[in-house]
Order: sequence, then structure tokens, then C-alpha cells
Amino acid sequence: LVSLLLIGIAAWGIGFGLISSFRVVGVAIAVGIFLFLIALVGLIGAVKHHQVLLFFYMIILLLIFIVQFSVSCACLALNKEQQSQLLEVGWNNTNSARTDIERNLNCCGFRTFDPNETCLSDCFRSHQCRPCLLVIEEYSGMVLRFVGGIGLFFSFTEILGVWLTYRYRNQKDPRANPSAFL
Repeated sequence: LVSLLLIGIAAWGIGFGLISSFRVVGVAIAVGIFLFLIALVGLIGAVKHHQVLLFFYMIILLLIFIVQFSVSCACLALNKEQQSQLLEVGWNNTNSARTDIERNLNCCGFRTFDPNETCLSDCFRSHQCRPCLLVIEEYSGMVLRFVGGIGLFFSFTEILGVWLTYRYRNQKDPRANPSAFL
């Protein structure tokens, strides 16, 4: 479900022109496809009661839990200064995200507005633009808390999946020969 949601949101973002960076969309779609394939491996392993597939699913799900839990905790632990530094690094390293931010949030420049630079926002014509750092900071704290909370919730559902897979893996296959376990 999460994988299909990731793929759908990425396609929606590029379809409506909210995201013009194909890297971001490509990564979101690749992660969605990866999660879908892992879920398919778990489903096939459970239906066939295949020990190797269930073990593989359990290990991959545990690794995904560790990464997702770490990223969620990092999102929740960032203070304003760290958020500002992270935003500045992102601003300086991508041109496509910069133009998207300026156009969608109606701001120009990162820390200061310079009327001599080019900007694609509507406020640039009237030279009444706010710096983008101020606009982004209004949203970044809320978005980081939201993403961290959602990630934390899903990470604990993944650890539940690992536990259930471990329990199911150790059960006898009801279709197997009963005398084979003696």
C-alpha cells in the first residue's frame, strides 16, 4: 500500500508540475517499486510457506525498519539551526528545486532578495519578494514533524511484520508430510 502511494504521489507531483526534478520523482518511484517487490516476496513466501523467501523478507524488512526509524528520529530531532543549514545545502546544490521553490512559494533568493538576479516568481516583477529561507522555514518544521511521525508509525508496523514473519516461519507447513517432522 505504501509503495503504491509513493508511486502515485510521485506521478501526481510531476503531472501537476509541482516537481520538475526527475531525480526526486525517479527515486520515489524506485523506492515504491522496491517496496512493492519486497511485499510480493513476503506474500509469495507466506502463501507457499517457503522458508527462504520468508527469511529474506524478514531480513529486508528489518533493514528497512532500521533505516526508516533512523530517518524518522533524525527528522524529529532537528532544531531550527540544523534545519536552516540543511535547507541551505539543498538550495545551493540543486537548480531545479530552487526554481520550483521560487515559483511555487513566490519568493526570490535564499537569505536576501537581490533584484539583479533572475527569478521566476510573480513577485519579482514588482520587486517585493521575500527571501525564500523565511518562507521555507514556515513549512519545514511542520513538514519534518509530520514526516517523522508518519515514518515512526510505519517503522513500528514494519517491526510487527518482522515479528509475525518470524513466528510464521517457525510453524510447520500444514500441507507437508506429518511424518517428516518426527
